[in-house]
Amino acid sequence: MGKLSGKVALVTGANQGIGKGIARGLGKEGAKVVISARNAAKLEEVAAEFGREGIEALAVPADVGDESLVEALFAKTKAYYGRLDVLFNNAGAFDGGPVESLSLEAWNRVMAACLTGAFLCTREAFKIMKPQGGGRIINIGSISAQRARMHSAPYTAVKHGIWGLTQATALEGREHGIVVSCLHPGNVLVERRQQEKLGGMKEDPGEPMMSVEELAEVAVLMATLPGHVNVFEAIVLPTTQTYIGRG
Repeated sequence: MGKLSGKVALVTGANQGIGKGIARGLGKEGAKVVISARNAAKLEEVAAEFGREGIEALAVPADVGDESLVEALFAKTKAYYGRLDVLFNNAGAFDGGPVESLSLEAWNRVMAACLTGAFLCTREAFKIMKPQGGGRIINIGSISAQRARMHSAPYTAVKHGIWGLTQATALEGREHGIVVSCLHPGNVLVERRQQEKLGGMKEDPGEPMMSVEELAEVAVLMATLPGHVNVFEAIVLPTTQTYIGRG
């Protein structure tokens, strides 16, 4: 029996990288996982992979920036499992560059994927969690919510927004048993960075990285705490990554 046996968890952006790693970790603790992302084919591959590992996974494609698709995602989760115990708002997008050359399209794309998506998913989760007497919502932020870096205006702004959303919804959820928190990752060796590393010079060590599995350990710990305990904000990064003094 895992710590999440009998629980239902929904993870957005779960067809690769951090989201996939977190969904796998939750499944290994016994949770039934609903995985969502825009790429339906890739999502089905992940669900099949999880199935071979003994993890029950329901794949529901959705763009979290689309209100009707988010509503359908949560409606399907409720219809299929009857409840929702854990939500990980992980879906996101990155764009940046000198602020004077940033397009509104790029800005809106990051806002929709990261902040609007987290709001919509949180709203729908509250509708399920309030009547059932509680649940847990964990937002994936970034160390960019604490320390800005050059040419990252959309991403830095949106991750500050995620931290603000976390605080506001934690306050609203408190009397209903809904626990809300935020996990801020540093550098994670996701698929994109693995490809960049393979394409780089062997003698160039690159930036310090941690594995998806290492970050997922912290995410699962946060998700499995008893309902009266919360890791409200966690910053997890490679020991030698520049954080203090970054910018």
